[in-house]
Amino acid sequence: MKRRALLLWAAVPAFAQQAEVEANTATRAELESLPGLGPALVQRLLAARPFKDWDDLTHRVPGVKAAMARKLSAAGLRVAGQPFSSAAGSETG
Repeated sequence: MKRRALLLWAAVPAFAQQAEVEANTATRAELESLPGLGPALVQRLLAARPFKDWDDLTHRVPGVKAAMARKLSAAGLRVAGQPFSSAAGSETG
């Protein structure tokens, strides 16, 4: 039982590091730290900022539609402090 508790305790920092990253203010390095955001997509995000909401982002950043927005949001990306909501995105994919 002690061993299981230690394993769970050791996993806590991994979850704590899953911080939210604001698309409008994050540095290149902060954006690239998120899974699914490589240098090319980060460059497109930086060039298109600021975003008023996720709908604005998905319409102005090539390669980011609803499916990608869901993944990025799950990884911690936020737009104007908000996670992606499929109801807000008008495109699927």
